[in-house]
Amino acid sequence: MHEAVIVDVVRTGSGRGKGGGALADTHPGELLATVLGALLERNSLDGHEVDDVIAGCVSQVGDQALNIARTAALAAGLPETVPGTTVDRQCGSSQQAVHFAAQGVMAGAYEVVIACGVESMSRVQMGAANSGGDPLQPLVPRYPEGLVNQGVSAELIAARWKWSREDLDEYSARSHQRAATAAAAGWFDREIVPVGPHRHDETIRGNTTPEGLSALRAAFRSEDLAERFPEIEWAITPGNSSPLTDGASAALIMSAERAVALGLRPRARFRSFAVTGSDPFLMLTGVIPATQMALRRAGLSIEKIDAFEVNEAFAPVPLTWAREFDVDEARVNPRGGAIALGHPLGASGIRLLTTMVHHLEDTNGSLGLQTMCEGGGMANATIIEVLG
Repeated sequence: MHEAVIVDVVRTGSGRGKGGGALADTHPGELLATVLGALLERNSLDGHEVDDVIAGCVSQVGDQALNIARTAALAAGLPETVPGTTVDRQCGSSQQAVHFAAQGVMAGAYEVVIACGVESMSRVQMGAANSGGDPLQPLVPRYPEGLVNQGVSAELIAARWKWSREDLDEYSARSHQRAATAAAAGWFDREIVPVGPHRHDETIRGNTTPEGLSALRAAFRSEDLAERFPEIEWAITPGNSSPLTDGASAALIMSAERAVALGLRPRARFRSFAVTGSDPFLMLTGVIPATQMALRRAGLSIEKIDAFEVNEAFAPVPLTWAREFDVDEARVNPRGGAIALGHPLGASGIRLLTTMVHHLEDTNGSLGLQTMCEGGGMANATIIEVLG
């Protein structure tokens, strides 16, 4: 079996996903082509070396339809002989693209492959892919009471683990403060590639306070839901959730042997992968069994991990994860998470990976674990080891 390594990993800065954000006028194929081109340029890599491009994208309609991986590869100037495919594992789509890429290298199917992801939530609205249909109708016999949306799932998690509104808002303000500190210190500079003049995360609000967040109204409460779920206190707001975001990300993955032959320095290697299904009603708790599976496969205990990236789709998710594993929150999303940095669905998995690799390098850390909750009750987890 070949060893799969990360040679480079980059992302765009986040753009607000509605209301005229900095990336709203950029076609998602162009966003993705930007990070693909950056990988080639930064590493002086001949595009003919690339065996495949695997892209994550959730809403594969409109501007993001017709296999955006192939569109972006051609737009980036890659040779016509380089194929591309687009995958959807909901919020974990680009993390799954990384898994497929690395596993292909390990199996000998690839030598050089780019995993990437994109989502323009300005141009393709969340949920657009299921407009005019009822994709969950076949589940009615198994779940006759009906499933709920992710916001209600987050409310149910907050109720089950007894997180107060104050807990959620304090965590969310801390995410913005950490991200603002990292941005001011230049810690994101190496990982962000510009899209025109835009090269920062415009979703960060460094002046966010718990007191300010407390004024926001619950986003998912309705009279029918309040009657159905009397245990919910309705604490999930736009302030303790990830915002709609535009962005793209990409990772250059290859066999260690090919990296050496090309004169490139591997920055990290993969220690283990996991993907699991979980309760589609709670939906967001799969990060717990996925983490357990990844640790077991790597032969590691949680104490050995230097830093964690747990996607902040909603504040109860990382809070619950940290409690379940008895992990100091200072090691979880140390540079802020999706509440501050945004959640461009199909790009978020590699956004987490990008930030984790750079944080570990900057702090002389070694092992990092990232995990992502996903729609429909699934989760991915990945453990990497940074190489000196």
